Amino acid sequence: MAGGSGSLEGMVTSLPETTPRLGPWRGRSVFLTGHTGFKGSWLSLWLERSGAAVHGYALDPPTAPSLFEEAGVADGLASDVRADVRDFERLNAAVQAARPEVVFHLAAQPLVLEGYRDPLGTLAVNVMGTAHLLEALRAVDSVRAVVVVTTDKVYEEQADARPFREGDRLGGPDPYSASKAAAELVTGAYRQGFFSGETGHPAHVATARAGNVIGGGDWAADRLVPDCLRAFAAGEPVRLRFPGAVRPWQHALEPIAGYLALAQVLLGDSGDRFEGPWNFGPAPAGEATVGDVAAQTAGLWGDGALVEHESSAARPPEAGLLQLDSSRAQTELGWRPRWTLGQALERTVAWHRVWLRGADMRAVTLQQISEYEQAAPA
Repeated sequence: MAGGSGSLEGMVTSLPETTPRLGPWRGRSVFLTGHTGFKGSWLSLWLERSGAAVHGYALDPPTAPSLFEEAGVADGLASDVRADVRDFERLNAAVQAARPEVVFHLAAQPLVLEGYRDPLGTLAVNVMGTAHLLEALRAVDSVRAVVVVTTDKVYEEQADARPFREGDRLGGPDPYSASKAAAELVTGAYRQGFFSGETGHPAHVATARAGNVIGGGDWAADRLVPDCLRAFAAGEPVRLRFPGAVRPWQHALEPIAGYLALAQVLLGDSGDRFEGPWNFGPAPAGEATVGDVAAQTAGLWGDGALVEHESSAARPPEAGLLQLDSSRAQTELGWRPRWTLGQALERTVAWHRVWLRGADMRAVTLQQISEYEQAAPA
């Protein structure tokens, strides 16, 4: 078992705050799909810590180990339904039972390469799963705010290199990206047809588009930082598919903070002003190549961590440049990234190091949420 450097260990030695920051979430009923996933687990813990009653709906954790299990996320849930978003009857029943005020939709097939391996399954989960949830919400008048999480990959590739804005054309050169672009269209159709204007339903609906996220507790396949950490812990080199691809890297807590801020304004009297799509991307310094991020992760890990490049033959295509313009979120929500890419990678490696040593990962994860809340904008 590899040991960590003193500087990294020092980041996770003290216990987190034990008193929740209740604020506007105290006592609110929140329905969260995908709560057993990586981002869903981080969001669940933040909401639980803030006093919300979190009702989770998802399949079992997608990996073993998982952040959900390692951080004891289930311990603080108001309810925990294990079912598929493609099962409308189960989903509808869970929504009716929870009678939520706020809904976060994170359940998805989230991987580009899995989209190539199983395009029909990807489309069914990401498109029809979204439609099933929105259809179920139509019949629940307690709902006031809905945030549907998609991805930065919903945009059609463009000739110029400027960052994508929310009004840019949707596209999708691969099944995963196309499924998420379609989920945006489905959400827009439901928002205009059933949740806006004179429809009578009080909910305000928005979508959130974020880039590649990193953080402790991610064991997904075909993701750069988890691939690095698995390889380094095993004493093997990590092999990169697209070392020159630029991605908007950020810690998972960055967009999650945006989702929470967005939900709060949707709950307000002027919530209709905040409907529609929102980008939550890092500052320009957070946009780095795959090769650069792998090299930084290797440097933080130490112990002879190595990075290699795969042959370009027989690789499915991926976009070479993805950048988000998050000026709307910064201007209208006051949201700004708080951790630099280097800080996000430091905390991710530190989390994994202490997990290898058998630490209390619920305490470690809550501590990192506390550190993020207290951080100034980067």
